[in-house]
Amino acid sequence: MQKNLILVLNCGSSSIKFAIINPKTEQLFLSGLVQCIETKDSSIDWRFYGTDKQTKSIPHLHYANAINEIVNIIKKDNSLFDNIIGIGHRVVHGGERFFHSAIIDNHVLTDIKNCIKLAPLHNPAHVTGIETARTIFPNITQVAVFDTAFHQTMPKHAYIYAIPYNLYQNYGIRRYGFHGTSHRYVAEKAAKIIDKPFTQCAFISAHLGNGCSVTAVKNGTSVDTSMGLTPLEGLVMGTRSGDIDPSIPEFLQKILGYDIERTTKMLNKESGLLGITEKYSDMRSISQLAEQHDERALLALDIFCYRLAKYIMALTVPLGRLDALIFTGGIGENAADVREKVINLLQILNFQIDINHNLSNGKNNNGIITLPNSPLAIVVPTNEELMIAEDTLNLITKNE
Repeated sequence: MQKNLILVLNCGSSSIKFAIINPKTEQLFLSGLVQCIETKDSSIDWRFYGTDKQTKSIPHLHYANAINEIVNIIKKDNSLFDNIIGIGHRVVHGGERFFHSAIIDNHVLTDIKNCIKLAPLHNPAHVTGIETARTIFPNITQVAVFDTAFHQTMPKHAYIYAIPYNLYQNYGIRRYGFHGTSHRYVAEKAAKIIDKPFTQCAFISAHLGNGCSVTAVKNGTSVDTSMGLTPLEGLVMGTRSGDIDPSIPEFLQKILGYDIERTTKMLNKESGLLGITEKYSDMRSISQLAEQHDERALLALDIFCYRLAKYIMALTVPLGRLDALIFTGGIGENAADVREKVINLLQILNFQIDINHNLSNGKNNNGIITLPNSPLAIVVPTNEELMIAEDTLNLITKNE
């Protein structure tokens, strides 16, 4: 085994996704998930390549100990452990400081800590993951790959909010955007599919999962995106509202006595698809109910697709042309009904769905789900872990 394996750590507020990848061959050797950290339901799932998934329940597992558990799993195969040359960390928020991924030193770690005010739920977990990994692997290079970095190429008129300018100058209140690692990965893949240099392409990338965002990618850079200061802005999502009238929190305070914490929880955890159906945040369940003509499920599906189509149309403005519309993420890659409804809403752009290819999620057709005389719509499976591993290896190689 060549000594070029990368350990990828995606540390969330109560979960840690992990993987070991060879970026050169794109081979996945190990993948896993620690979930429900610091609760009675804490557990860890993992799978070595070519083997069945294993599960271990560890009630009330502390965060730092979770990473130690991951290390113990890796050590079950010393050939993997001994060939790890770098650790790539997903970091949600890099503010305006990071345009690219960065090797983690004390200055970079301080900058990540300084962004905690912009991502109070995520960046503290990233800091804990980084500090714990640095203790366990003191001699291995560690790299931060930022969700926000890809969007730092947006022009000022795309990211400045129409509020007092000093709030941007003094406190950094602006549009940052997220899912940048995914948008960059699928846009690069789409360029290969259409056989055109990435730096000459114009794409709209729709990352649709529990969290959803749309990004306009022009000549290899992000020029606008739907998420804002936080991941709450933009599209309807699993439990997030997306765009609402900014006066709604004041209305809720006056009518129902909601304080800011209650309203923020509602908008992030109780809204979106879950809020509309009052039952489900998962598109699979909603699609099944919609097939049975459930009124609330049909409404949720219509709202989700309508908002998405509106954003896609809006993001054609900074592009001027469109080489392809990209669908990715759990919904984007698997929900044929969502893609069909969205494409049908985009008939003004002359999109025409290929029913059969769409039903097969573009498989065996290079991901393309539109007819030959239509503008291109492509399903491109995302792989953020591979992108993180590639960035990590590239920075290690460059730094040698």
